Amino acid sequence: MLDRMSKEQRSALMSRIHGKNTLPELVVRRLCRELGLTGYRLHRKDLPGSPDIAWIGKKVAIFVNGCYWHAHNCKKGSYPINTNSDFWKDKFRRNRQRDAGKIKALRANGWRVGLIWECELNNRENVSRKIAQLMTISK
Repeated sequence: MLDRMSKEQRSALMSRIHGKNTLPELVVRRLCRELGLTGYRLHRKDLPGSPDIAWIGKKVAIFVNGCYWHAHNCKKGSYPINTNSDFWKDKFRRNRQRDAGKIKALRANGWRVGLIWECELNNRENVSRKIAQLMTISK
């Protein structure tokens, strides 16, 4: 199956996708505030993987992953690739390896790490519970 967009159109579309302050990330930050969890820092480059949200003193980090870009095992993450599939499959494999390495490095330094998938935000109550549990255990 061929791409319905021209190469230029696809390139323009892809260039508008950013990795910071995404809608799923904003939702998770709102949930943190609703739980009374403030004082977090965003995208700390001095930490492995630049976690989306981090409480430095508590050594707690949260990554908010888009299902497609991080190849989650869900409907959005399993979207079929029809154009340049070898490139994209390799890219997603490398993304998964990189993500695992980031989490491993943080944990090796005593950090508690939470991972929230975009698809999980369909049930915000469960996500809130997940965040609260991560923070409670870290005290």
